[in-house]
Amino acid sequence: MSKRNYVIHTEEEIRGIRKSARKAAEILDELCRTVRPGLTTLALDNLAGKLIKDCGGASAFLNYHGFPAQICISVNDEVVHGIGQAGRVIRMGDLVSLDVGIRLNGYIGDTARTVSVGPPVGRVAELMAVTRKSLDAAISVTVSNNIVRDIGATVERIVTAAGFSVVRDFVGHGCGVKLHEPPEVPNYATKKSREKLRPGMVLAVEPMVNIGAHKVKIDGDGWTVRTVDGSLSAHFEHMVLITDHKPEVLTRLGEA
Repeated sequence: MSKRNYVIHTEEEIRGIRKSARKAAEILDELCRTVRPGLTTLALDNLAGKLIKDCGGASAFLNYHGFPAQICISVNDEVVHGIGQAGRVIRMGDLVSLDVGIRLNGYIGDTARTVSVGPPVGRVAELMAVTRKSLDAAISVTVSNNIVRDIGATVERIVTAAGFSVVRDFVGHGCGVKLHEPPEVPNYATKKSREKLRPGMVLAVEPMVNIGAHKVKIDGDGWTVRTVDGSLSAHFEHMVLITDHKPEVLTRLGEA
């Protein structure tokens, strides 16, 4: 018998996941407000570690498969998995993507956002708006009886219509009790993603969008993912609970 390629969470688990997701969202919000010129990415990572500890949680990323930082901090052409560095100073005009993952009382919260240091203009502003729009549209189709492919097809349609590209080498995922649970959630249409969405599933939906080509490479540190052509990238992520009705966005502050 083949292994079930999805996880249905119990009501007790969902209560715990809600709390962890909200706390991750609150921490991400505070970190985004802290980003400013002159701050090092290591100082930002250290602050993240303090905020996570203060809420009684632990970083879900630190030491995960050897990852050496509290959160992922990816700047400009870095797509995901950037590591805070003492020598990396944030400058006016930078794009900074922050990905926060926490474990609180055994449950996961995972959310990401890209912020501009100074007002974004031109194609940079459009990149951020389109990435956010693609996430919101993807969430709207994350409903019971749709399939995982619907999520990626929605992201890809919006992104390519704007002239940008979707990263294909890294994808969203189920999460809740473990950081990565099945199924994978690609941000593009693929025939392989046929899992039906069922109430109780929790998915991390996270478009990663490049101004240039979709191809990426991994730096010598073994973690930092950046665009091959040096183009800017944006990353937004929410955790979404599938229900019998509309999707519940667990990491969007202001929602129940």
